Amino acid sequence: MTEPARLPGWALPQALETTEGDAAFSAGIALKMLDDIARSDPVWAGCWRSRQALKCAATALRLMGRREDERDLRDAVLLRSVDDDAGPAGRVFLGYRRMAMRRPALSADAIAALADHFGLAVPDDRLATIAGHADAVLQSGRPAPFAAAALIRAICHDAGEDEPLAFALADMLMAAMLGWSRPVPLLLAERYASAFRVGAGRGRVGSGDAGFDRAVCLALVSAAGHALSSARDISRRAATLLAVAPKIRTKGADAVFRKLLEEDAVSASGTDLSRWASARLFERLEGFGAVRELSGRSSFRIYGL
Repeated sequence: MTEPARLPGWALPQALETTEGDAAFSAGIALKMLDDIARSDPVWAGCWRSRQALKCAATALRLMGRREDERDLRDAVLLRSVDDDAGPAGRVFLGYRRMAMRRPALSADAIAALADHFGLAVPDDRLATIAGHADAVLQSGRPAPFAAAALIRAICHDAGEDEPLAFALADMLMAAMLGWSRPVPLLLAERYASAFRVGAGRGRVGSGDAGFDRAVCLALVSAAGHALSSARDISRRAATLLAVAPKIRTKGADAVFRKLLEEDAVSASGTDLSRWASARLFERLEGFGAVRELSGRSSFRIYGL
């Protein structure tokens, strides 16, 4: 299993005032490196995409004026009964995760499903308008970063409160343009980062502002760097997990291994194993360096690659 490469230093923007052309060049290199992973679809890609979804969901909630962080989102989704509602914050994470698990779709029905997870009541005519924006941009032939910026601009021009949805759909649009089987959540995680900051960080570049295309390109570079770093970490733990799996004779462990490779995290109490067997399994995997405990708690523990 080949470890994902790092974004090369020569491809990173060097100047404090990077031009739009330089930012676009860097974004192209970044997307090519992500494309290598997306097309090879490694066994751990589900975990990787789900973890990217978690990052974007946390930022979406911040845009919505909520305070839940990544740990809160994991708790909302994992520490519940199967039929329980995950709550507003958990539903946002589930929406992003659902998006990352399915083929990119920009139909009105697909947009409606994502909007519902985000708690947005979008009228049917508005859904049709958004789908029309997506189709127009998809057919425009513009490079993926500029197409993503154009879609965000079009959606937010009509309704600024739809910004979280617009950024999520931009990720979906890029996946469709690049021929990826599944979207990789990227852009929204950077909404409060340096790419979108104005001046001394006192504001953010809006979708209607000059320089938004440049900001989207820079955000893609930063998001790709973080995503590649995450991919390297996940790939190392996945390799360890696959290497030690034959040594572990616990009945039902194979199902746990599959979940670890496909999802951001697994609750120790959410497996089909007995409480003792589950605790023992994760203890051994943690000792091998195949998983990490992600909650920081001594009880109701959560593990992931």
